[in-house]
Amino acid sequence: MHALSFEQERIKEDYAMANSITFGLFSIDQWRDRISDVVNHQVTDFKLTAKQKRAIQVAVQNQLQSLVNKTVAEINKPQKSIGGKLKKLAFNAMVDPKDINAQIPGFARTIVNKVSSPSSQRRLKGIATTTLTKLERQTYDSTSVANFYVTKHVYAKYHVGDPYSFNNKINNELTRIRQVSYNYAYAMLGCVLFALVLWWLMRKSVHLQSTLFVMSLLFATVMLVVGATASIIEVDARLQSFSFMLLGEKVEFINQVLFFQSKSLLQIVGVLIYQPKPDAVVVGSLIFIFVLILPLIRLIAKGIHILSPERIAQNKVVRYLAFDSAKWDMADVMVVGIIMTYIGLNGILKSQLSNLNIHNGTLTTVTANETSLQPGYFIFVGYVIFATLLAYILKRITPHKVEVPKQLSVDQRLSST
Repeated sequence: MHALSFEQERIKEDYAMANSITFGLFSIDQWRDRISDVVNHQVTDFKLTAKQKRAIQVAVQNQLQSLVNKTVAEINKPQKSIGGKLKKLAFNAMVDPKDINAQIPGFARTIVNKVSSPSSQRRLKGIATTTLTKLERQTYDSTSVANFYVTKHVYAKYHVGDPYSFNNKINNELTRIRQVSYNYAYAMLGCVLFALVLWWLMRKSVHLQSTLFVMSLLFATVMLVVGATASIIEVDARLQSFSFMLLGEKVEFINQVLFFQSKSLLQIVGVLIYQPKPDAVVVGSLIFIFVLILPLIRLIAKGIHILSPERIAQNKVVRYLAFDSAKWDMADVMVVGIIMTYIGLNGILKSQLSNLNIHNGTLTTVTANETSLQPGYFIFVGYVIFATLLAYILKRITPHKVEVPKQLSVDQRLSST
């Protein structure tokens, strides 16, 4: 369980790193690449339609007509110099503006045919592509180098070569680990249930009670250690898809991890203790002492009490730890605290992520909240319940005398009052 929990945490951290929103939706490089692909595709597949050719021909014809009219008007305006008057006289004698205007549609048609020829379009596409390439080289951000090395390292680690293969392999691995982890968790809880059934079946076999109790203490110890070291809660918020239409083509970002954290009880204690704030250190130390260390000491004290001779078993420290220290054991309080934390985090994430869900004609976003309790939590809950039952069983089977506080009679209480 501990190994599987550690492996799952490492895999999900790699997944979150490779699919981080910093290297995706918030990366200028990713936007550049996607927009460049769309524009290059549009340039490469560009071809003038008959309607576009007619529109261009009309525009060229109007421009030529305007140019001819301006030229004729410039020549025919009053001239002061002899040279100007001679040019005006020669132009009017040799050139008829009506003939030129009649030839303008043919000129415009020839220009459009030349521009729309395959060779001309290849040259225009080459110019556009070269310009786009220059713009791509000038557009980058500070995450490009980090993204390259992170992706290279993660892909080499999992022996894949592209994001699609990486995501598929990670999802398959996580599915396998999740299934095996829950099978192991059910098996551990089943062992505890089996121990309780044995207690019920052999409740009258006094000579086996000590053996069964020590076995049960070992079960409880294993559950405490696994529950403390395996992941108990996982916070995972994702932008599952972010898509919009650009020039008739779909631009999409998928599997963008907004936030991911997976912690065990021991890791939570470590995070608190290593904080620079004194109050966090105090809280972490209290959790470590009263949620992890004291329960383990109480289990050991119960074992010493049941196996030791009278002199050791009746030692005040041993008896206190075995019977009277339950009020200081905060494991059950931690169980409630974790479930309340999960409910609070889950509610906040659902509320915030729901505001990011957008569905309209131009933009579509879909979020996902993968926050969940992990098998370590259920094992820890199983330990708390089992330890409570063991405390009750110990009082019933202890071979040593258990001191019961004296109950004063009514007359004695009245007289003392």
